[in-house]
Amino acid sequence: MGFQHQWQDGQVIELQTGKIVCAGLNYALHVQEMNSTPAEDEPVLFIKPGTALQSLHQPLNIPQTRGAVHHELEIAVLISRKLQDCDESEARGAVSGIALALDLTLRDLQSTLKKTGRPWEKSKAFDGSCAISHFVPVSQCPPLNRIDIGLAVNEQARQTGNSSDMLFPIPRLLCEISRYFTLEPGDIVLTGTPQGVGPLVSGDRLSVRLANVLSLETTVA
Repeated sequence: MGFQHQWQDGQVIELQTGKIVCAGLNYALHVQEMNSTPAEDEPVLFIKPGTALQSLHQPLNIPQTRGAVHHELEIAVLISRKLQDCDESEARGAVSGIALALDLTLRDLQSTLKKTGRPWEKSKAFDGSCAISHFVPVSQCPPLNRIDIGLAVNEQARQTGNSSDMLFPIPRLLCEISRYFTLEPGDIVLTGTPQGVGPLVSGDRLSVRLANVLSLETTVA
């Protein structure tokens, strides 16, 4: 059986697991640390398949022989209604849950692909590249524009961020995505990572938090 979405209380979410649509370079300070240029009119988008999903509540499996694996902590939103060329009101109404996700990235490979002008998929969409927590119902979360997140590795703070700092706020981001990719119930959207991305190695201990509604600890296998 493939990956199955769950609520924070362990209940199964009766939605088919779909695709993961990801936003890149959605926090200004992360754009700076990556020596990139911020998107002005449209977000940077890429897709991970359902096979990228693994549970953040279990020890993380990361590739051991493909160079540096970096963590990118993100707010993940669960889509419960079809969105196609939607407006922001429709976008807000389609979000049923909020989770934490790690967009695991093969950084050495990504750098090589960028230099040669090739797509990022092999560095971003490999099996297990999206580690995700259980979802918290959106009614129990802070407003979409005021969600703070944090990640510590081996008890050292690595990443902190707040959705208020997004270049493309969540409702607008969903609208922009829906212009190109129809979002369907069960799809997940990763909304970008704040500054502080860095490497993970076997044995690392991770602590992550989503506002005051979700926190958990895990390790790298």
